[in-house]
Amino acid sequence: MLQAFLNKTKGDRWIWLIIILLSLISIMAVYSATGALAYRKGEAVEKLLITKHLIFVLLGIAMIYVAHLLDYRYYAGISKILMVITIPLLVYTLIFGTNLNDASRWVKIPVIGLTFQTSDLAKLALITFLARMLTKKQEHIKNVKESFIPIMGSVCVVFVLIALANLSTALMLFGVSILLLIIGRISIKQISIVCAGGAVLLLLVVFLGPRRATYASRVNSFLHPELQNSDKTFQADQSKIALATGGFFGKGPGNSTQRNFLPHPYSDFIFAIIIEEWGTLGGIVVMMLYLILLYRCIKIVTKAPKAFGALLAAGLSFSLTIQAFANMAVAVGLGPVTGVPLPLVSMGGTSMIFTSIAFGIILSVSKDIEETTAGKETEEKIKNKVIIGEIPAMA
Repeated sequence: MLQAFLNKTKGDRWIWLIIILLSLISIMAVYSATGALAYRKGEAVEKLLITKHLIFVLLGIAMIYVAHLLDYRYYAGISKILMVITIPLLVYTLIFGTNLNDASRWVKIPVIGLTFQTSDLAKLALITFLARMLTKKQEHIKNVKESFIPIMGSVCVVFVLIALANLSTALMLFGVSILLLIIGRISIKQISIVCAGGAVLLLLVVFLGPRRATYASRVNSFLHPELQNSDKTFQADQSKIALATGGFFGKGPGNSTQRNFLPHPYSDFIFAIIIEEWGTLGGIVVMMLYLILLYRCIKIVTKAPKAFGALLAAGLSFSLTIQAFANMAVAVGLGPVTGVPLPLVSMGGTSMIFTSIAFGIILSVSKDIEETTAGKETEEKIKNKVIIGEIPAMA
């Protein structure tokens, strides 16, 4: 069945396999982690999983399939539309956003009543837009007025609008943007100016922003856990208990106890639940899947014949893997609590959808490489047959 599905797809087969494995891990981990949530809502775990997460997983795979069939060059034009939509949406989110988990990061969609996280759209929009701009401006890439200012203007605007509500996501997106600038041949001097400006913006957001108390509390709790009240470090403490009790082989699927204590075991701290149930071995497997994903994406970047395809694949792959390792770092106590989901594993509708679209675009670039390579091989075979006389040469 798996082989039959892969035969109908195009692009890197390893990435498709990683998508399927992460989706299966997601279904099992979320099924186990949503027990407490289902109890609070008075629903059966099966009903909660099937009506929400499983539908989004299947929808995500369908969107990957559709997105990878579309020629990646079309995303250059789509990126302009996305940026026009994204910036007003981010402003609207700051002013009228719905408060969930102590943050105004969400917009409620009228009629259907579902919540929508605008930062997920912003990540996709900015990365595709930067890939387009860097490609378009290559002939004048060192020109400050023609290239640097318009490119960095878009980065700074999106960074500030996201950072005011979701600093962790903004910082990761800023880091990905810097990596794209380096790959896109922006001068180191200009990048240094960007980093200095970004540091100033960061300090303004942290010390003057509406969530400055939350940021200060999280960082202080991470640096000095022994000086904090138990409620300040509750999430991190429960996550460490899950890691400690999981051992190397884990307690077994469905046997987690910390899912009943962690506030968000099915999203922000799902990696802790994976280690508790599947042990350190399970955690290593998940980490390796993301590392293999990064490796396969780097191969796509190096083989891409066009600059736009290379930049697009690089930006999206860096975004996915940096987010994954940020989530895992928080779960094992290597960073302050951020509220960043594990891509393609954590429960969350908008995160699953936009992560899937990102995977689809990467696979679209990979598909183009395959088709270009196959075309060159066919031309080479025809030339060789003409040379040896198997095919009559044209007069």
